[in-house]
Amino acid sequence: MKYFEVLFSILYLVSVLYMSIKMIKWGKNSRIVRLFGYMGFILGFGDSFHLVPRIYALLTTGLEANAAVLGIGKAITSITMTAFYVLLFLIWETRFNIRDDKKLRIAVGVLAAARLVLSLMPQNQWTLYNAPLDWGIYRNIPFAILGAIIVYISLKEAKRHSDNVFRKIGIAVIISFACYLPVVLFANTFSLIGILMIPKTIAYLWVVYIGYKAASAPSVFQEAEARCGIKTQP
Repeated sequence: MKYFEVLFSILYLVSVLYMSIKMIKWGKNSRIVRLFGYMGFILGFGDSFHLVPRIYALLTTGLEANAAVLGIGKAITSITMTAFYVLLFLIWETRFNIRDDKKLRIAVGVLAAARLVLSLMPQNQWTLYNAPLDWGIYRNIPFAILGAIIVYISLKEAKRHSDNVFRKIGIAVIISFACYLPVVLFANTFSLIGILMIPKTIAYLWVVYIGYKAASAPSVFQEAEARCGIKTQP
């Protein structure tokens, strides 16, 4: 099983970073494509701080012996995942040409800031092998609310504009949280539940692939822009 996890993690990181770099290159004349690229790159870059040490730990002295570096990697991932959702929100704004919803922007900013502050609190004890469960819950409350908002606005606008890109993104985010939250709550008690991190990771890979596929076929964005009166050019 550990060799499967190692191979899966390597393929995930390579795939996400490859697609993201390609989108950044393609996005010279398209803000939405560029944002997709930045979002995917931050996802892969942040996850590498946790997954690379985890690969090393699995192939050498084990997870517990490398708890400190793994914990620091988790802390970094916690921060970059927050940035991932902020960028996804900006992509949503660009996709549907939404500029006047200040309350929503403030809500997203407050939730992201709360998540960052809670993630940086020393009570998280990131470097411990069995970090406190209560702080794992605290820092994920604003994160879960942020995710719920992203799901709601994504599916709402996708239905309104018959937009298949954000319909799929909304579904992928639902899958990711449906797999992630049980791990947060029960992984310390039932270790096997940690296997849910695999479909959770695949869901994030899917989000990046959705953007990559749309960016590689410009007509996908252009057709939606024509329907909604949207311009993605900077």
